[in-house]
Amino acid sequence: MPGRVTERLSAARRKRFVGRADERTVFQSALAASELPFQVLHLHGPGGVGKTTLLGEFASLAEQKKIPAFYLDARNLEPIPDSFLAALASAMGLAPNESALQSLTSQPDRRVILVDTYETLQPLDGWLRDVFLPQLTENTLVVLAGREPPSAAWSADPGWQSMLHVLPLRNLSPEESRAYLSKCNIPTKEHDAVLNFTHGHPLALSLVGDVFAQRPGLHFQPDAAPDIVKTLLERFVQKVPGPAHRAALEAAAMVRVTTEALLATMLRPANSSPGATSDQSAHEMFEWLRDLSFVETSREGLFPHDLAREALLADLRWRNPDWYKELHDRSRNYYASRIQQTRGLEQQRILYDYVFLHRDNPVIRSMLEWQSGTLIAPDALRANDDAACVAIVQEHEGAESAKLAAMWFASQPEGVTVYRDEQGAVIGFIAVISLERATAEEIKTDPAARLALDYMKQHAPLRHGEVAGHYRFWMARDTYQDVSAVQTLVFLNTVRYQLTTPGLAYHFFPTANPEAWAGAFAYANLTRLTEIDYTVGGKTYGVYAHDWRVEPPLAWLQLLAEREVAGGQPTAPPQPVRQIIVLSQDEFSAAVHDALRDVTRAEALSKNPLLQSRVIAERVSPTATTVERAAALQTLLRNSAEALQGTPRDAKLYRALNATYLHPAPTQEQAAEEIDLPFSTYRRHLKEGIEQVVEMLWQQEIGR
Repeated sequence: MPGRVTERLSAARRKRFVGRADERTVFQSALAASELPFQVLHLHGPGGVGKTTLLGEFASLAEQKKIPAFYLDARNLEPIPDSFLAALASAMGLAPNESALQSLTSQPDRRVILVDTYETLQPLDGWLRDVFLPQLTENTLVVLAGREPPSAAWSADPGWQSMLHVLPLRNLSPEESRAYLSKCNIPTKEHDAVLNFTHGHPLALSLVGDVFAQRPGLHFQPDAAPDIVKTLLERFVQKVPGPAHRAALEAAAMVRVTTEALLATMLRPANSSPGATSDQSAHEMFEWLRDLSFVETSREGLFPHDLAREALLADLRWRNPDWYKELHDRSRNYYASRIQQTRGLEQQRILYDYVFLHRDNPVIRSMLEWQSGTLIAPDALRANDDAACVAIVQEHEGAESAKLAAMWFASQPEGVTVYRDEQGAVIGFIAVISLERATAEEIKTDPAARLALDYMKQHAPLRHGEVAGHYRFWMARDTYQDVSAVQTLVFLNTVRYQLTTPGLAYHFFPTANPEAWAGAFAYANLTRLTEIDYTVGGKTYGVYAHDWRVEPPLAWLQLLAEREVAGGQPTAPPQPVRQIIVLSQDEFSAAVHDALRDVTRAEALSKNPLLQSRVIAERVSPTATTVERAAALQTLLRNSAEALQGTPRDAKLYRALNATYLHPAPTQEQAAEEIDLPFSTYRRHLKEGIEQVVEMLWQQEIGR
């Protein structure tokens, strides 16, 4: 006789089933036990994680043991007792007038009831727990599968505590995922791309398998597969209440963890002032996100299931790239502000959140380890730490390099940041040397420092008040400079240093393997300086660098944001749209004098070198026109002069500046008369006022 369709379906499903060894073992052990170890097995996990497939496997395992298994999909019944009992009777093959409960209790043999999409039966949860289940025989095993873990009432009941077994269902492991892809005949060369997108999520793997079956020879690109994304989103977000909820969900997908304050910032209406999004609105959206089955909660905030994040962002990039960029900009600006306001572990979390925005770029993805060690607190160098760090240097770089490390640790211990394991042992560190503070003897002793200083003297000497940092030693105890949790923390530390060090003009980044980091450092806009490569102990180290006077931190952050949003993977740093010039302190002072004289004449200001200085570059876009830059300089000069009104003494200086430059009298003599001062006193106030403005702007120019 021909086989039934249901048998063919079951065979096809079993053929593609992979993994879930632990869950299968728990279920099989229960079936084989003389007395059930628990009465209820509760599976829970986000949509598409494979709950239905696993229930099907359980049914097959029960069938192999000749144990009847009855499957109910709760989506097909009303959450009331009569509907549930009728559906169960139908699944058992009973006649309309037969009672499912009576049939179950009258049979001494083992039975299995499988209830899928249990989250839809929440109104019935109490009845099932307190009325229905207690009436079953001890030989009946009930498996509940839903998106949510059991309600608190289950664990609060002393009886059910020992009779309930809970299994959270996670994604397939990489090995299990590859096995599934192989069963789907997906080429091995495509596996990495598929796994990076799906993270082992069973539904996504299944959808990808379907796409490859329909399009042989396909090269998998998530952004080019809106059909996959659409299906995933339909499963994850079955019905979003409104546009605000959709925006909240997309905002949560953009960032590593979502707090209520961050959500309020990201959802604020365009061109509005802070606070435009009410606290109540942000709170409502936050609470809605918290209730979603695929959004998890941690001490830091909320975060969506990995696949939900990937699916939402891939869809958003494809559907509304402008909103994607806007969310990216808002979160980046929030983190940039928070970095300045935090210290220690909290600052490191913010830095990690900031760098996380760039995770979709394959270069950044490859240079950071996202899943481990990310919250190890940075620590200062303690007593005896220097010996441990020197030993690590000697292990990886040799005795000569270790001697140099000991010299710098003793000279500038405050530049050393160490990372520890749970027992407090040093597992890695970074030592940042301030070159401008190094002694002549130290510079002479260390070729890395000597070559870096010689380079700056030749190309752009340090100005008074500026800092040059050299990431002289950085490594992990066990993995040296390879990608690792410690190396990730080291890179976060460099970002912190670059964004928070007053007066930073240059930094130098040496590495034992410059070719391995070429793509990552090019993405970060670091320049390879082969002329200052150095050799210590027979080993040669390549050096990358960045001039923060030519590209200040805000411009650098903007560039990285544009690259991430565009998905760019530069092989070499591009030239700035408009080159910033580095003025000496005397040149800068002269330029401010000239600018004050011409402050009311935009045409004259257009020729002032300040238009290409850092103080203006940080106030306009990289593509700003000369007219826009001149207007920015006018505003800066006026604001700087007006700031002198803050104290009675300096207010006198402002009056002189105002009468001479901002609202100029025909002559200086008339200006003195207007403010009712003797000419000599007026001249003194004017000179002091100019000096104050120059100093104010100079501190901004050097980043202090």
